[in-house]
Amino acid sequence: MNIKIVTVGKLKEKYLIQGINEYVKRLGAYCKIQFVEVPDEKAPESMSEAEMLQVKEKEGKKILAKIKDQEYVFALAIEGKNPTSEAFAQQIEQLGIQGKSQLVFVIGGSLGLSQEVMQRSNTQISFGKMTYPHQLMKLILVEQIYRAFRINTGAPYHK
Repeated sequence: MNIKIVTVGKLKEKYLIQGINEYVKRLGAYCKIQFVEVPDEKAPESMSEAEMLQVKEKEGKKILAKIKDQEYVFALAIEGKNPTSEAFAQQIEQLGIQGKSQLVFVIGGSLGLSQEVMQRSNTQISFGKMTYPHQLMKLILVEQIYRAFRINTGAPYHK
């Protein structure tokens, strides 16, 4: 299985990079994983709704340029489905059985994802109603993908 994680903005925090690298190493036994970072748009602290929409649309165009037609896309969005780790694992396993081995996970910038990205996604998932920094979300996502593969192989990690 090939997994691509598309994120807005560059990850700079060393402790997050170290955590992500640890899970990437562990995931090597299960899948190929690729990270694609698209530049974030400059956004002042206070913006109008129209300006926020413009920023999301610009970032959305950059995200969509990194997604191929045959790829199955998960958009991380607070309004998405909030699966258990077991249900998430089962979904990944079912996609593999159905021959969908090109998975893309999209993490938007601080303003979220554009409507175009949401429409392109096949599934929208949430990791709860709380707001997380998108840089931290990258680490949480990679850990949950690793957990899903461990669950699917019957390994004890998830207990």
